[in-house]
Amino acid sequence: MSKRNLLYASLVDKSLSSMLSAIELYNKPDFSYREEVFAILAVNAWELLLKAFILKSRKYNTHSIYELVPKKKKDGTNSARMLVSKNRTGNPKSISIISAIDILTQQGILPRNVKLNIEALIELRDNAIHFVNTSATFGKQIQEIGFACIKNYIKITKEWNIDIQFDRYNFYLMPLAYVEKGTMVEAVLTSEEKNYASLLKVKAKLKDSEDSLFDIAIAIDVQLKKGNTIDSLGVHHDPDGIPITLTEEDIKKRYPWTYKDLIDKCKLRYSDFKQGGLFHSYMREVKSDHKLCHERKLDPDNPKSPKKQFYSTNVWRVLDQYYQKN
Repeated sequence: MSKRNLLYASLVDKSLSSMLSAIELYNKPDFSYREEVFAILAVNAWELLLKAFILKSRKYNTHSIYELVPKKKKDGTNSARMLVSKNRTGNPKSISIISAIDILTQQGILPRNVKLNIEALIELRDNAIHFVNTSATFGKQIQEIGFACIKNYIKITKEWNIDIQFDRYNFYLMPLAYVEKGTMVEAVLTSEEKNYASLLKVKAKLKDSEDSLFDIAIAIDVQLKKGNTIDSLGVHHDPDGIPITLTEEDIKKRYPWTYKDLIDKCKLRYSDFKQGGLFHSYMREVKSDHKLCHERKLDPDNPKSPKKQFYSTNVWRVLDQYYQKN
């Protein structure tokens, strides 16, 4: 195995170890700051996994996960040559998780719901110092983010062909803060918790509801039964949930790509892409699905405004059937 492949294997192994540690610490019956510690370790796990995938997709070119800066000329101006940025110890500085997310999002590889879930965890990690005594209600909201995090992590590794043997671990059995129905009272949230809860509501509005593989948050209702099989856990949507109305801005985010954007991303995603008659026939299939294509006015307030078609990031569900991915 080459040195670059060893780096890839190390990133995957450390990612798995970090996620297992997050679950293990969350599982402890009496552990302060369980939500915050889970977020810190889970974000680290995702950062390592995303970098591993980028490294693999770039044929193990280490520069693909290093932060690059322009070389300075003698006069102090920047040259066109890029150098690897170094940290204070003189070692190469790798890209941040935000940069990794941006790279994979621009390539249409990272599903929207996974991106939103990771961003929610990052916000929790960055604001952990403000959450002094997490209330039961707030802890439950964070737990739902955690459930989705674990599910997304398992699903994405399989979709990206990252070899992790999950059956060797109790990986998807996170502990549940079980409260008997009818006994939970409404807790008083701090101002910091309210701010974070508001952010979660915003991200929930941006959820890709047509994506059945990945989630932003998962509510789990636990029913105790005899036996210890996974069937003892009942997962369902809340029928009394509050309906969400999408604004024009929300629609822009749900259908972010213009036709030109889609063409550019196809060229990056597929090795055999050609913009010809076959492609136009495939696009008719995309345009016939309102979940993938949305026609809206360029000026919503003007009834005579010209219209333009915009596309969901889920167009790959159709196009991936006809082209070979890089």
